[in-house]
Amino acid sequence: MIFVVEQTAPGQARAWFAYDEPDFLRKVCAQDTLPEWAVYDVATPRELLDMSDRTPESADAREACPAICALGDAHGWDTRLYRADHLLGAGHFRAEPVSVLDAGLAALMQRGGQWRVYGHENVAMAALGRPDALFDAPGGWHARWALREQLIAVEALADDC
Repeated sequence: MIFVVEQTAPGQARAWFAYDEPDFLRKVCAQDTLPEWAVYDVATPRELLDMSDRTPESADAREACPAICALGDAHGWDTRLYRADHLLGAGHFRAEPVSVLDAGLAALMQRGGQWRVYGHENVAMAALGRPDALFDAPGGWHARWALREQLIAVEALADDC
């Protein structure tokens, strides 16, 4: 499970969880201003070109889709390219992998406030007892308490702890 703590204003914190990375991405995208494919996507230049019913061999491909053809020329037509607009900038693709968690966190950060994303329940439970600028700030106990309550709700933590 992935656990998220958000504090959009001092003293106003909530925590939520996602079962896995696809669920995390769905939940982030449900509240985002960008479409899911702009928050996070992986595609080859060939797949991108195919969306316009063209192939690299199409006579009009370079004229109709110059940016996609430039990606194909630079990286190869079958290289997986990553898009995460909040992290890389609008419409930028790169060959170096971008994780779903990094793309989702960048989307969350665009909303303002403070966020913590824990990729596993053990990491989230350990965070309860560690120093953290969010949790240790005045009123930060709300964020720590929200995480604790979420861990109890999913039965990762006993409610008598």
